Amino acid sequence: MAEIAIARLDSSTSGFDQELEKLLAWEEQSDVEIHQRVLEIIEAIKKKGDAALVDCTARFDHHSVSSASDLELSRGQLEEAWHSLEPQEAEALKIAAERIRVYAEHQKLESWQFRDEDGTLLGQQIKPLDKVGVYVPGGKAAYPSSVLMNVIPAKVAGVSEIIMVSPAPGGKRNSLVMAAAYLAGVNRLFLIGGAQAIAALAWGTETVPCVDKIVGPGNIYVATAKKLVFGRVGIDMIAGPSEILIICDGKTDPDWIAADLFSQAEHDEDAQSILLSPDQEFLDAVQKSMSCLIEKMDRDEVIRESLATRGALVKVKDIDEAILIANRIAPEHLELSLDEPEKVAGRIEHAGAIFMGRYTAEAVGDYCAGPNHVLPTSGTARFSSPLGVYDFQKRSSLIGCTPDGASRLGETAALLARGEGLVAHAVSAEYRIKKH
Repeated sequence: MAEIAIARLDSSTSGFDQELEKLLAWEEQSDVEIHQRVLEIIEAIKKKGDAALVDCTARFDHHSVSSASDLELSRGQLEEAWHSLEPQEAEALKIAAERIRVYAEHQKLESWQFRDEDGTLLGQQIKPLDKVGVYVPGGKAAYPSSVLMNVIPAKVAGVSEIIMVSPAPGGKRNSLVMAAAYLAGVNRLFLIGGAQAIAALAWGTETVPCVDKIVGPGNIYVATAKKLVFGRVGIDMIAGPSEILIICDGKTDPDWIAADLFSQAEHDEDAQSILLSPDQEFLDAVQKSMSCLIEKMDRDEVIRESLATRGALVKVKDIDEAILIANRIAPEHLELSLDEPEKVAGRIEHAGAIFMGRYTAEAVGDYCAGPNHVLPTSGTARFSSPLGVYDFQKRSSLIGCTPDGASRLGETAALLARGEGLVAHAVSAEYRIKKH
């Protein structure tokens, strides 16, 4: 049994901060060449529409069709995929979908208003987005869970039309993804991917409608395209590699923790898995468990590469120091494998999702716990949040003045406007000031 390679760090050693920063450093590999390729694809879609979409699909996905309409699946085809599932698969999707929906219902923002002392009405009107595009990867792996996590909150928000895009390399369709689209209530589904799919959703073609916002993960070409179309449409976030950070007091079964670290490492070679513990013997035990368990993993080569390049077992002074380091890292997924996790959770300032207690595996959050698995990565949990219903709602301010309110506010507005040299603003407000 070959010991698995993973960095061992100790917070008490000199140079720890530098070692940690080096470990956390993530440079998105969007080089100038990729940026230029994506720009060319976007321009082609903008100028040639369906013809460019058909050409790109043949070139990049090796999926040839005579027209763009051949890239759309009918509602009947999605329903057929649903009915083709094994009963256990269908039941699992239904359970996950219902839990995601129930959680999402609690997130809905509601309109509100009040009147101030002058009778001026102030408030906020909440409305759903009209059209949303959902990108679901279909290359190295297929993700029916991503369909549910992206589509259901949009449906709960009240989005009237959801357009899903997902590549079908070589023309091969994934029945689970199609079935999940049927279950979640996708309105239209196109078998397109890459930068061309993002461009089609942003500008529209003769066949693919343009949308107001694009959500969902993808490869470097998809991420770059989302950056470039932002402003034309809204986007959810630019997702980096998957991450998991575990804080453990050393009392959890080492096999459990090893498997939890593997759960993110198996996504891809750039994924990051880190364990913080004050117990040196426990860290040794976890490394031993990983070395034993790796032989049972289908994606063992990916896991080994991920752990060797971006993983770490970190010895900390105590749990308090582990919390400080966790807040510094701002991880996508944070497991608190402790006796009283609720007491620690309140001290976590930055994390996409917090999994509390020894029995809460991050994996349940990826599929069926209820909260969304689309989470901020690469430290962006410092300023952003998980995807939710609120990402599919927009807010309009409400202002309604009474005559008295218009007079009083007009005096203040006019003074400030003249101070800024904007006379027309001042005059507009002054017309409504009562003459004494």
